[in-house]
Amino acid sequence: MTDVDFRQAAAPANGPSTTNLAEILERVLDKGIVIAGDIKIDLLDIELLTIRLRLFVSSVETARKAGIDWWETDPALSSKAARNELREENERLRERVEALESADEDRASAPARRRDKAGA
Repeated sequence: MTDVDFRQAAAPANGPSTTNLAEILERVLDKGIVIAGDIKIDLLDIELLTIRLRLFVSSVETARKAGIDWWETDPALSSKAARNELREENERLRERVEALESADEDRASAPARRRDKAGA
């Protein structure tokens, strides 16, 4: 690999530029940058493993403009998503408990109904 001096490469014809790392980072986060690559492992023309890597580096605002917002719904990253997941699980459990209690009440009242039918 060759070392490239970005200050000289990006310098206009009229003089050197004084771009520092913070300015470069700000530009990357503002515009975004995509890095993509594939890793394939084959043995005797048989594909054993394929890993596809995609890296999108940007600010949150730029990512939202690009339609990327997975961190808002990932319970590991968002307390709001975690609360929603817990709320949904709680609702499912309540429904199961109600169904089980209803079935239990039906079983408990079944012998009484049989006695009533037998006595009639």
